[in-house]
Amino acid sequence: MIKMNQKAINAIRFLGVDAINQANSGHPGIVLDAAPMVFQLFTEHLNIDVKQPKWINRDRFILSAGHGSALLYSINHLSGYKISIEDLKKFRKLGNTPGHPEYGHTEGVETTSGPLGQGIANAVGIAVAEAHLAARFNKEDYPIIDHYTYALCGDGDLQEGVALEAISLAGHLGLGKLIVLFDSNDIQLDGKVSLAYSENHKQKFEAMNWQYIRVNDGNSIDEINKAIKKAKKEINKPSLIEVKTIIGFGTSNAGTSKVHGAAIGLAEAEALRKTLDWPYDPFVVPEEIYALYRKKVTLRGQRAHKRWKKLLESYQVAYPNDYALYQSFMLNKPVLNLDDFSAEVESAADATRNISGKIIAKLSKQFLNLIGGSADLTSSTKAKGADGNFEIENRLGRNINFGVREHAMGAMVNGLVLHGGLRVFSGAFFVFSDYMKPAIRLAAIMRIPSIFVFTHDSIAVGEDGPTHEPIEQLVGLRAIPNLNVIRPADANETLAAWKIAIESTDTPTVLVLTRQNVEKQAGTSYEGVKHGGYIVSKEKENLDGILLATGSEVELAVHVQKELKVLGKDVRVVSMPSLYLFEQQTKSYQKEVLPKRSRVIAIEMGSTLSWYKYTPFVYGMDQFGASAPMETVLDHFGFTTEKVLQYVIGKLT
Repeated sequence: MIKMNQKAINAIRFLGVDAINQANSGHPGIVLDAAPMVFQLFTEHLNIDVKQPKWINRDRFILSAGHGSALLYSINHLSGYKISIEDLKKFRKLGNTPGHPEYGHTEGVETTSGPLGQGIANAVGIAVAEAHLAARFNKEDYPIIDHYTYALCGDGDLQEGVALEAISLAGHLGLGKLIVLFDSNDIQLDGKVSLAYSENHKQKFEAMNWQYIRVNDGNSIDEINKAIKKAKKEINKPSLIEVKTIIGFGTSNAGTSKVHGAAIGLAEAEALRKTLDWPYDPFVVPEEIYALYRKKVTLRGQRAHKRWKKLLESYQVAYPNDYALYQSFMLNKPVLNLDDFSAEVESAADATRNISGKIIAKLSKQFLNLIGGSADLTSSTKAKGADGNFEIENRLGRNINFGVREHAMGAMVNGLVLHGGLRVFSGAFFVFSDYMKPAIRLAAIMRIPSIFVFTHDSIAVGEDGPTHEPIEQLVGLRAIPNLNVIRPADANETLAAWKIAIESTDTPTVLVLTRQNVEKQAGTSYEGVKHGGYIVSKEKENLDGILLATGSEVELAVHVQKELKVLGKDVRVVSMPSLYLFEQQTKSYQKEVLPKRSRVIAIEMGSTLSWYKYTPFVYGMDQFGASAPMETVLDHFGFTTEKVLQYVIGKLT
């Protein structure tokens, strides 16, 4: 059996090496050194059903070191996922096996990883979801949500700030069912890890309330097995298993950075075949190896799934009300009824952050699967979950105190969403979306409905000054494909934005909200916001021009419209809270809102770059803000009715 296990490990290695050689591109080092730990995890511990890969109670395996994708594709192929030998032969070409794992593209890939550190932070979010849902639904003798989250990382992951933020919070939250396998080979792309890193992993992780376990021989599946068993027994702390390996094991460049990120070549592969006693041609795996994986992974996982289904059937009989709630969580298709929120939007003037906070509170009562929190800014963002804080003593708490960890917060939100069963939001100041951009971008790539709430959306922040006054953030996020950035003008548009966000199925949403009060406009509506841009205040008779605005500047545009009417100029005000949605409308609708013959003047307290597609006349901010009371700042930069009026008159004459 020992020999058969070794052959099964080498099957992973050579499928990976052959795929990388075929592509002449990839990272063979981790494939060769981490194959034993992946083999042991999949064949002895990981509960998955490759025929039903979305089974909610499966164990999750996150390849945080996403450059090792050939390792993941190889083990997933052997385990029975829909990854064929032909897919492996097309590694890094257009097809099923991209250079870094992509969620929704290749079966068995739990998240889009590659930017180092993101996978670990996703795994922390997944572990939070498991703990929360277990507390919600599990009964004595009925553990219907009961799975582990495993992540495989490398030295590079543990140098990224996002990973360290998430690791710190995971320890604080005592996520005992989170287990990280650390491929510790002391090498990274530029050379030895010691060139840039000298910290003591044991002391560091134990200080962050993690269990630390060391495996001295990365080729010893017995040592690895004992370590995983020990990790699974610790229920109050996450576990890091540091597995000492030799990068590029078995090659002539083993133990050096030369084997990290380049194909080893055909000659080296032939030599490796002799070294590891693998007498098979490229992409050939003996049937006995497939049989081993079928028995140890495929069938074992299917048996686990079958037992769980029986458990769930009994649960339905014993706890019908809880089962009905569970089913609604799994369906996860909330619908926001606008009429239910009349009280939340009744104020004539309020900050859109306040309106958003009221909406979140009401939504939390309606939908028990809504969970989220802010990065130590709850009192400012109003983005707070219900039922107390999620912590060791209160796993039912739906308010996650992320602490001052914006980047981990974004990645954890993605992990919570990826788990399934939950609707998830985060909260931060808009200027700090810069700290979250990689996670937001990955949500868009994965097509998952994460919700990112940002407040303090402009120079109207005032006294906090240019460090806290966003300028370029709007145009930067609007440039991300498949990301719906909504900047509502008032209470009605804020409610509409939340309806769009909470009902989204394959698009993440960014809500950009004011700190200052804004007047509720008579013409704002959900139907309008749904179209991205719409006429919020129509011209009376003749169309002399169009004022195009978003957010608080819609109110400003309406005031300017009234002053222009007195001066004999009849203009239209268009609110465009979402350029993303507006661009999805028909050309005829777009022309109806913004006729080509009309002079359009865009007004926004942010970078002008968003608007040149619609008009050459943009009244915006292409400089940093200033520190002073809000009214002083707005006057200084010309965002008053009088100064905008003066600019508009000049463009209309």
